[in-house]
Amino acid sequence: MYNLSGYHTGPFILSGIPGLEQYHSWISLPFFFIYLVAIVGNSTLLYLIAVEPSLHTPMFFFLSMLAMTDLILSTTCVPKTLSIFWFGPQKISFPGCLTQLFFLHYSFVLDSAILLAMAFDRYVAICFPLRYATILTPSAVVKLAVGISFRSFCVFVPCVFLVNRLPFCGTRTIAHTYCEHIGVARLACADISLNIWYGFCVPIMTVMTDVILIAVSYAFILWAVFRLPSRDARHKALGTCGSHVCVILMFYIPAFFSILAHRFGHSVPRTFHILFANLYVMVPPALNPIVYGVKTQQIRDKAILLLFPKGFQ
Repeated sequence: MYNLSGYHTGPFILSGIPGLEQYHSWISLPFFFIYLVAIVGNSTLLYLIAVEPSLHTPMFFFLSMLAMTDLILSTTCVPKTLSIFWFGPQKISFPGCLTQLFFLHYSFVLDSAILLAMAFDRYVAICFPLRYATILTPSAVVKLAVGISFRSFCVFVPCVFLVNRLPFCGTRTIAHTYCEHIGVARLACADISLNIWYGFCVPIMTVMTDVILIAVSYAFILWAVFRLPSRDARHKALGTCGSHVCVILMFYIPAFFSILAHRFGHSVPRTFHILFANLYVMVPPALNPIVYGVKTQQIRDKAILLLFPKGFQ
C-alpha cells in the first residue's frame, strides 16, 4: 500500500538530458539560438499580420494562430530547459508541472488542428475560388478558430486530472527537461494503465483524424489544380500550398516519430529520445515563420520593408 499523504507534497526535480549532463552548457548554445529565432520569427510574423491590412484574410488569420501556438509551445518548455542547462537540476512544483504538461500537449493538438484549418482554407480557395468569401466569412473563421481551440482543450484536460489523481510516494526526479504526461505518470506508485492508454490513444486518434482530413483536402486540391488549363495557373495554385505542405511535414514527421518511439521504441536510447523531444518543441516553431517568410511573397515583401525601409524603396 502506498502512503496517501504523499500525493502531492513537495516539488518534482527536472534533471535534464540523462547521460549528457557534462555537455549541458554546450547544448544550451544552439537551444538558446533556436529559441531566439522562434521568438523573433513568430513575433515578427504576428506583427506583420496585425499591421498590414492586405494580410487580414482567413489564411493569415490561421497563420497568426499557428505563430501564437508555436510561441506557447516553445515558451512552455525552453526557458526551464535552459535554466537546467545553465544552473543544474531545477525544482518545479506539482501545480507548475501540471500547468507545463497541459500547455505542452494542448499546443501540440492545437497546432495539428490549425494545420487542418489551413488545409481547409486552401481547399476552398482553390476548389471554390468564387465562393471563397461567402464560405469563409469572418464569423465562420472565428467559429472555426473557437471550435478547434475548444476541441484541443477538451482532448487534454483529462490528462491533468489523470495525473492529479495519482499518488507520488517514491522518487520525484524526472529524467527530462520538462514535464510531460507519461513521464510524470511513471513516477507514481499506482497503476497508470489509464494514463498510458488515454495519453496514447486519444491524441493519436485526434491527430490521425487531422492527418486524414488534410490528406483528403490535398487530394481534392491536386485534382482541381491538374484540371486547370493553364500551366502558369497550375504553378501559381501549387505555389500557394507549398509553404503549408512544408510546415505540415515538419510538424507531423517528427511528432509521430516521437510519439511512437515513446510508446514502442524501447530500444531507442533515452538520451536520444529526450534530446529529440526537446528539438521537436523548438525547431518547428523556429522554422515555420522562416518557411512562410521565404515562400509567401506578401510576408517576404512586408518583412523586407520592415527591416530595410529605405533600401526597399
